[in-house]
Amino acid sequence: MINSKTHGKIIRKTEVTHISANGIWILTGDKELFMSYNDFPWFKEAPKGKILNVEEPTLGHFYWPDLDIDLSVNIIKIPPYSP
Repeated sequence: MINSKTHGKIIRKTEVTHISANGIWILTGDKELFMSYNDFPWFKEAPKGKILNVEEPTLGHFYWPDLDIDLSVNIIKIPPYSP
C-alpha cells in the first residue's frame, strides 16, 4: 500500500495480472486471486479492456465499472455456487 501524504488516504493498487483460457488472476496488495470462468462465467466473453478496468473502492471489495460487477475477496475465494 502507498500512503498519500497530501490527502492522507491509503491507495491500494489492484490489477488484473493475467487473463487465460481458464480464468482471470488479480493482484491486490500482496495477494493474487484466481477467478475461474466456471465460477465467474460473465468474464469469459467480456472484452479484455473491460476486464482490465478493475477498482478496489474499499479493502477487499472489487468493482469492474465497465461490466457492473462487484465481488469481494470472500466470494472469489469461496464462490457462491458450483457449476
